[in-house]
Amino acid sequence: MAILIIAEVDKQGLSADCAKVVGAASALGQDLHLLVADDKATAAAEQGAKLAGITKVLVADNPAYAHQMAEPVAALVVELAGEYSHILAAASAKGKDMLPRAAALLDVAQHSDVIAIESDDTFVRPIYAGNALATVQSLDEKKLLTIRTSAFDAVAEQAPAEIHALDSVKANELTQFVGEELVESERPELGAARVVISGGRGLGSGENFALIEQLADKLGAAIGASRAAVDAGFVANDLQVGQTGKIVAPDLYIAVGISGAIQHLAGMKESKVIVAINKDPDAPIFQIADYGLEADLFEAVPKLTELL
Repeated sequence: MAILIIAEVDKQGLSADCAKVVGAASALGQDLHLLVADDKATAAAEQGAKLAGITKVLVADNPAYAHQMAEPVAALVVELAGEYSHILAAASAKGKDMLPRAAALLDVAQHSDVIAIESDDTFVRPIYAGNALATVQSLDEKKLLTIRTSAFDAVAEQAPAEIHALDSVKANELTQFVGEELVESERPELGAARVVISGGRGLGSGENFALIEQLADKLGAAIGASRAAVDAGFVANDLQVGQTGKIVAPDLYIAVGISGAIQHLAGMKESKVIVAINKDPDAPIFQIADYGLEADLFEAVPKLTELL
């Protein structure tokens, strides 16, 4: 049977995470179908058709699927599910909203935050805030997985696959879209950035995050923060990196004034290179850092920015 991947659509079209979900699905089989359901799905579907491994794109372009609300999209997934052995989505806010609903309607288990696929019925996912990995086997006829995209590589491009329009429209009578607030920034998006610089409670105040911003400008980096910094009101919570924030895996992660609580480590320890700057030699962050600088951040960060 084929594998269905549920695409996420954002303001730029197809979400960058979709190529990584396709990368994960490639370990399950060769016949990969992509479902794009949105009120402006055509452009995203054309992008998705070029992802290597995709053999068919299903497009549901209708106002009923605007903002990819969980109720109508899950109902559509259930209608299509008969043809598929596996259904995958990114472990994003939308994926975590929609796929559990589809799993409940199909009366099967959902496996969350999958970071490795060992076979068509065996998967690896983190538990205990990432301190342990559970290998789970699913005996359900259909396997529904949300994929932690930071653990997989994006696929390349191919000649466009076939695009097939769906005429099925699912009503949404339970919820309605009220509004959204978008944060606009010239910096890279936190989840997709190659370099991330995060500040912690050690910065002391929101004003001192200017040190992080100056360093980030030099490196073309995204800015993150620990939960302690967010809870203290230094920065907005959309910058939080950790178990209850963003999960990131950049090429370079620089932690400034962050002690390294379990909650934070769960969100960034898959980064390729980790650099920690902290004046406490016993800070847990040093245990996972590739490079550690035991120094006063108020001296080290400006000097680093100057040298760059």
